[in-house]
Parts: sequence; structure tokens; C-alpha cells
Amino acid sequence: MKVLVVGLGKSGLAACELLLSRGDTVVATDSKPTPESLAALDRMGVPFSPEFVASDLTVISPGVPADLPQLAGREVIGELELAFTYLAGPILGITGSNGKTTTTALCGHILQHAGIACQVGGNIGVAPAAMAATSKPGQWNVLELSSFQLETTRTFRPQIGVCLNVTPNHLDRHYTLENYAAAKGRMFTQQTDQDAKVLNFADPICRGYELLGHGAIHWFNQTSRHYEAQLPGEHNQQNIDAAITACRIAGADEQAMLEAVQTFPGVEHRLEFVREIQGIRFYNDSKATSVDATLKAIAALDGPLWIILGGKDKGSDYRPLIAPLAGRAQGVMLIGAAADKIKAHLGDALPLHQSQTLDAATRAAFQAAQPGDTILLAPACASFDQFNSFEHRGEVFKQLVHEMEAR
Repeated sequence: MKVLVVGLGKSGLAACELLLSRGDTVVATDSKPTPESLAALDRMGVPFSPEFVASDLTVISPGVPADLPQLAGREVIGELELAFTYLAGPILGITGSNGKTTTTALCGHILQHAGIACQVGGNIGVAPAAMAATSKPGQWNVLELSSFQLETTRTFRPQIGVCLNVTPNHLDRHYTLENYAAAKGRMFTQQTDQDAKVLNFADPICRGYELLGHGAIHWFNQTSRHYEAQLPGEHNQQNIDAAITACRIAGADEQAMLEAVQTFPGVEHRLEFVREIQGIRFYNDSKATSVDATLKAIAALDGPLWIILGGKDKGSDYRPLIAPLAGRAQGVMLIGAAADKIKAHLGDALPLHQSQTLDAATRAAFQAAQPGDTILLAPACASFDQFNSFEHRGEVFKQLVHEMEAR
């Protein structure tokens, strides 16, 4: 076939490589191609087109909206659906508004500790299409899956599907919570009675997924459980519960799972302890790109707090941050494009500081903080106004902290 690949991030480039390996003719396009992506196309021998050319099939990257006008009338699938066609071995898929990365990495850690073959990727690390070449029968593909990846699936079917929670997120892309929840729910629609769905009993939208597909239901978070772990916060206890439930279905034994939980260090940019300077502790939660994720980070830390909020708005309501920060927040440092909207939502309820940049916010908080205080980067926004990714934002924050000298 002649295939047009739209979007040249890691997913689009992986799709190009997979299609080429299958003998298809590939053309690629992107509204803002980078020198690096164009160089990668050149190495593969894939022509770049500034326009949407005629094709038998169009494969879109997760960052490309499915309702883009140029896609009208075309045969369109997403990169995940393409990868599914060629992935050997069973799939353990994990979605949710918050906790996906931690739970996905933990599932991989548990399975490896239990001696069960697996590879980990998806929205974390390696794109699904790039995993096809290293997939094998009997080896689990543990995939973190976003609503952007799932919304364009048709036949995608994980043997184990996990949904951690569904709270308002990405409303700038999906427009309504119902659309967003429906995209998440596509994880389960193609499952048969030979498959399993792992759902959060305490989340009403997750409970609604019980009606989708035919997978056997396994609930987690039905009772309050405490696991010995290095991960702080009640939300991480729920992530552990979900991972253990899923890995038990995949064949891991109980002792190996508990040992793995105790040795799991967490993931970078997710409530990551950076450093302590003169009794002031710094935490990097750049992965907190939604209000709900930021609320979980706040709840996981004790004591007086300086918090850095802002970035690219995703259609969020920031008012739920007022109550948990009231009385605790010594300062709320606002940065990025969403700063004015956050200020309007939080009003006079909290001590707000218009810092504009991450550098200025971090330095101002450190100068004003007292021993025993915590400075937390948990922006509740996407990063794309000032940074290439949440990883880039987190790396800049950590570099700023490590360069700081005692006052």
C-alpha cells in the first residue's frame, strides 16, 4: 500500500520504519517538522511532503487530532492500531488520567523480577510500532496507553487491560469528559471472555467500563491496603494495587510481586525527590500535567509547601487546588501561558506570585523558603509553551536545583 504518516515524533518515525519493513510505500508529513525528524526520514529514504498526499491508508501519531479537517474522507488509523497488527505476544495495557507511567514501569519491574519475559513501552519510552521488531510469542508487551493513542483503535485488544482512574483531562483535545472517557474505554471494547480488565472500584467512570467488551472483571482499590514501598502517597498505594492485580493475572507469584514492590525506585519526573538544601526539600513532579495529578502530589507531601504551577492549559479548572493548598501553601509560583487563567481561578485565596519562568519561580521560592519547607514542581499543565516535553521541563528544574548553592 501507499501509506501517509502524519506526525513525525517518535511514534510517527516508528510507524514509518515498521511500514517500510513490511514493504509499503511511505510518505510522511508534519506541520512543524524538526531538523532531527527530517534527517531520520532521509536516513530511511522516506520522502517528506508539506501537504497531505493521496494514499491508501493514513497513519496518524497520537499528537495529531483525529478530527483534523485534512483527514476527512481518508482511511485513518493510529500508530497503536498499526503496531497491534504486528506485535507478537500478549499485551498488558495500562491507561488512566494519572499514574499510568508509574504503574506501567512497576508492572514491567514486577514481571521481570518474577521471571516473566516482557518489554515495556507505549506512551512511556519506546513507541508501540518500534516494539514490533523485538516482540515474541510468550513475551508480554506492557504498554502505557493515552487517550490519544486509544481513540483511533479499531481492533486493538489487550489480554489484560487496566484503567486506573478517569478525571477531567485533555479537554482542549476531546472537548468533553464523556469523549475523553469514551477514548479510554476503547481499551476494553474488543476484549473476549479469554481476556481480563482490571478496574478501579472506587472510580465511577472505571466502574462503567464493566459493561464494555467481554473481559473478565478484576477490581482493585476495593479496600484500603498498604504495601511497603519507596513510593510516597495514597495514590501510589492504589497504583501498586492495580499493578499487583494485573501481574497476578499474568502469572507472577505473590512473594515475587511483594519483593518487587519493595525494590521499585519509582520513575523520573513523577514525585521525584531531587535534593535537600539547608533543610528545604525539592520534588520534581513535572509529569503532573493535570489538576488531579497535582492534587495527588500535594496530598503525598507533608508540611509547608511552595508549589510551581503553570504551562500550557488543557482546558482545566484549577479551583479544586484552593482547598488542599489553603493553610499549607507558603507561595504559589505561576509560570507559562496558563498563569493568568490560574490566577483568575485561584483569586485571593492563596499567596500567588507571577514568576513567568521556571528559573525565576524556583529561585524565588528557594530564597523565601524556610527549613522544613518543600518546593514542589507539579504544574497541572502541559509543558509545550516553554519546553519540548514534560521530561525537558523536569530536567531543567533538576538542573536548576542541583546548581543552587546554600544561601
